[in-house]
Amino acid sequence: MEQKYAGDVSASEAWATLQENPKAALLDVRTIPEFQFVGVPDLSGIGKETHCLPWQVYPQMQINSDFVEAVKLSGMTQDQPILILCRSGVRSVSAAVALTVAGFTNCFNIEQGFEGPPDDKGHRGNLAGWKAAGIPWKQS
Repeated sequence: MEQKYAGDVSASEAWATLQENPKAALLDVRTIPEFQFVGVPDLSGIGKETHCLPWQVYPQMQINSDFVEAVKLSGMTQDQPILILCRSGVRSVSAAVALTVAGFTNCFNIEQGFEGPPDDKGHRGNLAGWKAAGIPWKQS
């Protein structure tokens, strides 16, 4: 089956792209409670900000019908690299596909997301993903 978005990258690859490419943007598609209670990537050290636009709306978790329009209004453009992040790399694939269908040409899924899979104790953020890679992040 043909891939419907630009591809998958690791958190470390995404971080390198954000540092090296002035046009690259980070789009976090988790829910508002996740932004507030789990934390968000901190791009302040490289002079950028994380675009936090939920793909699904908490608590019902329905698809955000305004998602594509919100991305357009955020200032991100259809041809710039957009690195898309969720908790574990699942919702971000759906968001990347939706944006690609809407005409965005460089949407990348960040594999393992912000927290990655749970460890043997059921805790996330230790095995893989943005947090486990030691990339800057902050909590509100």
